[in-house]
Amino acid sequence: MLDNYGIRTDLALEATERFTEENVEVRGVEIHEDYNEEKDIRTTVVKITTENGARTMGRPQGSYITIEAPGLSVHDEDYHREISLEIARHLQNVINLERELSILVVGLGNSAITADSLGPHVVENLHITRHMIREYGLQSLGKEKMHRISGIIPGVMAQTGMETSEIIQGIVAETKPDIVIAIDALAARSTRRLNRTIQITDTGINPGSGVGNHRVGLTEENLQVKVIGIGVPTVVDAATIVHDSMAHLLEALEEAEQKEFLEEMISPHLHTMFVTPKDVDETVKYLSFTISEGLNMAFEEIGG
Repeated sequence: MLDNYGIRTDLALEATERFTEENVEVRGVEIHEDYNEEKDIRTTVVKITTENGARTMGRPQGSYITIEAPGLSVHDEDYHREISLEIARHLQNVINLERELSILVVGLGNSAITADSLGPHVVENLHITRHMIREYGLQSLGKEKMHRISGIIPGVMAQTGMETSEIIQGIVAETKPDIVIAIDALAARSTRRLNRTIQITDTGINPGSGVGNHRVGLTEENLQVKVIGIGVPTVVDAATIVHDSMAHLLEALEEAEQKEFLEEMISPHLHTMFVTPKDVDETVKYLSFTISEGLNMAFEEIGG
């Protein structure tokens, strides 16, 4: 029913929940879940393995790792360090970090808009090494092996007049990284996942898709280099709020009555509105530290 009203989500996990609720098994989609009770961290891996699965899910084939951690919305340094370790561990599974790599980290989003500033803040907190290695060599850093990390905050089209993909394509052509990691703010279907969920995927990322701004994707197909996408949902479609608020009432209605009610309540203008928690400025700030520390931990593994 929700799909008929264009309610958006960038989380593959939420896309699978619709089929689970309807007891429908999707061929070509594998789901594995793990829950760490002590740390209160739930990790779900959704693997889309066939074209049929991709069409049904509305997402490209690949792996989508979702880390759900209620404590992410609380400023607890010890807990956030646990999440950073989880991010590092999953990145090491997705990327072969055993050999030295040139890695470009792209901080997507608009740093002037708090709910969209996650990507830029992550890049600001990274340990950038490419220029040091090129200028002074590994010995100056006391390392025998080290990844060459570079970062870019490309801004948004309204600021630059250019597609983000055009900017990144130019940088990739010039600097020739082995892999691109793109960080972005996402949209969620569920309000309980706002600022409490991290998605890691090996399928790349589409800047602005969560709020309906369909830009050209940062994908391996477009950039000719492997792209990892990392995101946190910071906004939810306003139409979702209306639907969730009416959920119990809807249960008492027949399907035809539900359709009529939703058409009346969820007017088209709601789909241009997105809601974010009032403390999003503080939350995004320490979430960006958590993700950047996860990246730093993952990249430092080969140092010796």
